[in-house]
Amino acid sequence: MTTERKNRYFVEISFKGTRFHGWQIQKNAISVQEVLNEKFSSILREEIQVTGAGRTDTGVHALYYVGHFDSRRENLHTDVSLLYHINQFLPHDISVYRILPVKNDAHARFSAISRTYEYRICRKKNPFLHEFAWMLHRELNLEAMQTACMYLTGKHDFSSFCKVHSGARTHICVVEEAVWSERDGMLIFRITADRFLRNMVRAIVGTMVEIGKESLSPAEMADIMEARNRSEAGESVPPQGLFLTRIVYPPDIFVEKWTPPTVQGFF
Repeated sequence: MTTERKNRYFVEISFKGTRFHGWQIQKNAISVQEVLNEKFSSILREEIQVTGAGRTDTGVHALYYVGHFDSRRENLHTDVSLLYHINQFLPHDISVYRILPVKNDAHARFSAISRTYEYRICRKKNPFLHEFAWMLHRELNLEAMQTACMYLTGKHDFSSFCKVHSGARTHICVVEEAVWSERDGMLIFRITADRFLRNMVRAIVGTMVEIGKESLSPAEMADIMEARNRSEAGESVPPQGLFLTRIVYPPDIFVEKWTPPTVQGFF
């Protein structure tokens, strides 16, 4: 008995996470993965299972996200009408941007070299951003928060910022960049790492806010990390301010020359 040959594709998407219970399929709750599986299967007329680049928590957004799927159909990436039809069938809060042919061992999650998240804090009331930022109406010491970032970069154990009983095989992550910036009345925290633990970014930002309030000193970030105890870190901040913004892959997993994504946020 011969096995039908399948072709593997990456699909680049973005989604507004407000009404979804994260990426991954779960019982009695709607997820982004469930919707994509259903729509792709219906349009391609075969069972499609989209494997994602990683979990996202309930309410978290993705300006850029990648999944992979296998299909018996060839050259899906050249079918101009396919993207149109998929987006017509998808709900308003999910968009598909590109379908890319990749090698059969390419994996949306395990092939990724790095991921970048941003967390956005709005300093003044804005009715148009309440689903896309944490409204925090108080002064924060941005300089102290920036100083605390230096303790995050490099290879460290991030147990203090990981959800308890997450099931992670290791809590070691390599952080390439951690930085705060201020733009248009918002504070934006950007962090890039080879991998992230469950709830890691939201727990780090919660701890940073305590430093910004001057309840903790920047140097205490090192003590919190050394403790490897979730109760030592700050509370997790609300999910609506968190965005996955970038995922980087090695170029040799793509069948054709890969160009960087052009997906842009609206603010």
